[in-house]
Amino acid sequence: MTARVFHRDGLALKLHDSGGDGPAVVMQHGLCGAEGQIAELVPADLAARLGLRRLTLECRGHGGSEAGDPAAFSIATFADDLAAALDALSIRGAILGGVSMGAAIASRLAVRRPDLVSALVLMRPAWVSASAPDNMAPNLAVGRLLAAHPPGEARALFEASPLARRLATEAPDNLASLDGFFSREPVAVTSALLTAISLDGPGISDEEIASIAVPALVIGHDLDVVHPFGHAERLAALIPGARLARITPKGIDKARYLAEFGRAFEAFVTALPAGRSSGATPASSNNGT
Repeated sequence: MTARVFHRDGLALKLHDSGGDGPAVVMQHGLCGAEGQIAELVPADLAARLGLRRLTLECRGHGGSEAGDPAAFSIATFADDLAAALDALSIRGAILGGVSMGAAIASRLAVRRPDLVSALVLMRPAWVSASAPDNMAPNLAVGRLLAAHPPGEARALFEASPLARRLATEAPDNLASLDGFFSREPVAVTSALLTAISLDGPGISDEEIASIAVPALVIGHDLDVVHPFGHAERLAALIPGARLARITPKGIDKARYLAEFGRAFEAFVTALPAGRSSGATPASSNNGT
């Protein structure tokens, strides 16, 4: 995997690209995540076995990408950045997907830029179409605490809250992720991301989602308050012909979770018609518009 810089709006964004001439699979990370999250789900050996060129653009304020103005943080902005990167690489008809926020980015592009998408992989979606869904309240709470208090104090307040006690029982993996946000740097960027994105949405309607005309795989699991399985069910019901997979919760057995995702992903990709993904223009540094 090679990391290169993609420039857009005066910002240096990190683009991870395995290279090669195979079909492109573009997988986007979740909120406050990075490329490493995708590397666990679609490791190099899996991508190589399937003959895929795997790419991930780390969104503004994530991983090695500069943050820029927090006022610009939105799913639409992140989707536009990704579209610009794919345009710069002359990639069309990619297998496009992501986890949580990454799934929202993918579903938005499937509607707004269908030329970029030949198939969808939506993993643990946190949105269907509505903005500020109730399931994002835990992330929003952490973002607001970090804006108002030093990280140590913010963590203590959160751990003492009824929400944290509920998550400890209903979604321990969500609680572990939220706890990690209190030590994420820079604190101001983390707070802004959690607040802005939790109040945001993909900016597309149920009717537009129902118009998506590419093969889709939607994956979710139980014991997940932030990514309720009902969202996966709803998206799979809206997208014509979509496959729905329910896998082992990450908080129960991470190894099984990863293995079951890998099997579902491989079965989906190998069943796609040949030649759905195209475009592979190597580049070391590209400028967006």
